[in-house]
Amino acid sequence: MPDAIFAHPRLAPVYDAFDGDRDDLDAYLAIADELDARVVLDLGCGTGSLALLLARHGRTVVGVDPAEASLDVARAKDGADRVRWIHGDATTLPPLRADLAVMTGNVAQAFRTDDDWARTLRGIRAELRPGEHLVFETRRPERRAWEEWAADTAPVTRDVPGEGPVQRRLEVTAVELPFVSFRFTYRFPADGAVVTSDSTLRFRDRDEVQASLAAAGFRVVDVREAPDRPGREFVFVTQRST
Repeated sequence: MPDAIFAHPRLAPVYDAFDGDRDDLDAYLAIADELDARVVLDLGCGTGSLALLLARHGRTVVGVDPAEASLDVARAKDGADRVRWIHGDATTLPPLRADLAVMTGNVAQAFRTDDDWARTLRGIRAELRPGEHLVFETRRPERRAWEEWAADTAPVTRDVPGEGPVQRRLEVTAVELPFVSFRFTYRFPADGAVVTSDSTLRFRDRDEVQASLAAAGFRVVDVREAPDRPGREFVFVTQRST
C-alpha cells in the first residue's frame, strides 16, 4: 500500500510544490547518457519528474508506480504522452527489455522486508536486457539523517495552484534501526482540512545492499556520491549478469 503522500488524492497534487526544483535528477540524465541507455524504466516514478526529463531528451521511458494518484498528476503534465505510465510495481510488469532501470529518492528504502526487496530486484532484472544496468540511491545509515529531520520541525508553507497556501510539518515518530518512521502533516487553510501521511524507511548499509544485489543477479560496477548530497547517499551503478 503506497504512503498517503503519494496515494491520497489531496496530497499527490501538492507533492511537487514541496519537492524542490529536483536538480538531483540531472545526475540520472547524465548516467543515462554515460550508459547510452535508450529505453529506461523509472520504478517508483511518482509524479513523473524524472520520466518526463528523460523523455524530453529522446529516451523511450516507462514510468511505474503503485500510487494511482501520483500517476494521475504525472499524466496531466506537459509531454506526458511521451511516457508509458504503468500502475503497478516491479513484480507485475509486461516485457520491456530496458537498457536502464532507475530508482530515485527514497524508493529503494521503501522496501522494508528482505523478501519485498529481493522480489523487486528480481523483477527489475527480468526487464533488463543482459548486461544492462540498474542505478539507484540509498541513504548512508552512518549519516543518521533522521536526527536532522527530528531537529527541523518548523512548518513549511507553499502556495499551490488550485489550493492556495498549504502547510507541511515533518515529525520523526520512531527510530528502531534499521527502520525509521516519520509523519507529514498537511494543513489546507482554504477549507481547514488536515491530512497526515505516515512512512517508514529501511536503512541498509553498503555491504547489505551489495549482498542483496549479488543474490539477485547484479554486479556492482560503481558506488558513487550523489552530486547534490555528497557524503549522504550511496548511488549504486549495477549491471545485470548475463
